[in-house]
Amino acid sequence: MAVKDEIEASLRKSFSVEALQVEDVSEAHRGHAGFQEGGESHFDVAITAPEFKGMSRIAKHRAVHAALGPALIGRIHALSLDIKP
Repeated sequence: MAVKDEIEASLRKSFSVEALQVEDVSEAHRGHAGFQEGGESHFDVAITAPEFKGMSRIAKHRAVHAALGPALIGRIHALSLDIKP
């Protein structure tokens, strides 16, 4: 399964997702640290879910990282998050 699909599945499993967009932006980082030929190293994620209401920015990021788990996070070089309740 592609990393993008794994990210989407993990987030949908962990949160009551109202909106979700996961974009592999690896190609834009060609030549930079962490770039992998074939992509799947740099991702932009925008998620809206009610579970994030009242959480601090750091708590939201921690919740997303926990949902993805250490194995998946370990395969991603860069993860940009836009999280809304």
